This record gives sequence, C-alpha cells and structure tokens, in this order.
Amino acid sequence: MSKKKENKEFSSKRVFVEHRIRSVKIFRVVQDRFRLNPQKYEQVILTICGLVRLRIGALILPTTIAPFSSD
Repeated sequence: MSKKKENKEFSSKRVFVEHRIRSVKIFRVVQDRFRLNPQKYEQVILTICGLVRLRIGALILPTTIAPFSSD
C-alpha cells in the first residue's frame, strides 16, 4: 500500500475520532470543572457518550480498531 493511501486512511480515522470528541465537548462536562459529586462523574460521562452515540446512530461501535502499520 502506498504511503499516500495509508496517510489518507489514517487521517480519515483521525477526523472521525476528532468529531466524536467535539460532540462530547458540546456538553461542556469535559471542559468545565465538574461541580457534582465526584463519584457521579463516570456515570455522567457515560451518559453523555451514550447520547452522542445515539445521535450519530452508532449504538453498536466496533470492539476493535485496525492498527495503523508504520512500515
């Protein structure tokens, strides 16, 4: 596989991930100071991630991600 094609595939995966991070940051929980009980933080983050997954229609995400080979 050519380097150009590999870079294009890698960048498309990176863009997808960056868009998902942006989607989570819209809720501002990951940006601002969390003012609720610290034991609730994980539950709140998982709920937000579930809402983001529901919004993008990806209720079942892949369990493995193909590793990027650096040959």
